[in-house]
Amino acid sequence: MNKESIYGLTFDQLTAWLMEHGHKKSRASQVWDWLYRKRATDFSEMVDVNKECVQVLSEHYVIQTMLEHVRQESVDGTIKFLFKLKDGNLIETVLMRHKFGLSVCVTTQVGCNIGCSFCASGLLKKSRDLSSGEIVEQVMNVQHHLDQAAKDELVSHVVVMGIGEPLDNFENLVDFLTVVKDQKGLALAARHITVSTSGLADKIYEFTDADLRVNLAISLHAPNDEIRTRIMKINKAIPIAKLMKAIDYYLEKTNRRITLEYIMLKDVNDQREHAVELAELIGDRRQLANVNLIPYNPVDEHSQYQRPDRETISAFYDTLKKQGVSCSVRLEHGTDIDAACGQLRSKQIKVGV
Repeated sequence: MNKESIYGLTFDQLTAWLMEHGHKKSRASQVWDWLYRKRATDFSEMVDVNKECVQVLSEHYVIQTMLEHVRQESVDGTIKFLFKLKDGNLIETVLMRHKFGLSVCVTTQVGCNIGCSFCASGLLKKSRDLSSGEIVEQVMNVQHHLDQAAKDELVSHVVVMGIGEPLDNFENLVDFLTVVKDQKGLALAARHITVSTSGLADKIYEFTDADLRVNLAISLHAPNDEIRTRIMKINKAIPIAKLMKAIDYYLEKTNRRITLEYIMLKDVNDQREHAVELAELIGDRRQLANVNLIPYNPVDEHSQYQRPDRETISAFYDTLKKQGVSCSVRLEHGTDIDAACGQLRSKQIKVGV
């Protein structure tokens, strides 16, 4: 039997499954507590759960489905994990240390089909979606790493910004969010979770209607269609006007702030006129929008792009501010390791490890 990760079950799904297999409803709370509070790594550790329940769980599910393949640690405390899945595929997960807590960046797909011309994640095309259990397990593996360090540290924030397009794996994304937000388990606050999308407009409507209460970030990266189409092929199918219409629906229905991610590429989208045009595009949305400026991390395979100098970044930031646009420059993590998303995975596959 090809056993799935038990992390893929929401609490309600676990409860229903156990009852279908002849166990009391209360068993679910015990098992859930062992998974997410006591953080068992094997069903045999669940000593106060009756033996029949432990046996039936172990016959159908496993707790750990992936192995740590490579770990890179930065001087700033950032840790990049490369996990090997049970089918041999590799995915990246990153732990970042902030003043406000510990954040984990998770991957949602094996590879990526969005094909942004500046991104290492898209160097290897999507081969499959991750299950909800595989996404949850990334968070749990990082938490287990922290537990082993015995510093009483807990993951406090999650960003769904790793390899893949999260909204293209929508059902598994929703189950993942349901699990990590559950108050009986990890109890991550919705306001501490951010989902990023390259701009799948139809899915933004679906995401909005699902009322998940988590933060949304849009990978905009350009102030007009000409530049965005050049660097993000998705813009051919979903041009900026269609994307902004979906964003307006989100803002109107949720009244939540939204982040517009903007990677800065030297002499491509980083000039003052681009900042002015971006401010004009945001327009009346500026009350609920924040632009996150991201200095480009060079990738060998995308040598046509370079990182702007500090003066250019500062001038762009100042121009947006003068236009009344809320903005920030992303604090960089792990610059002394394979910092760009997908870079470590790409390198490992190339060398055949």
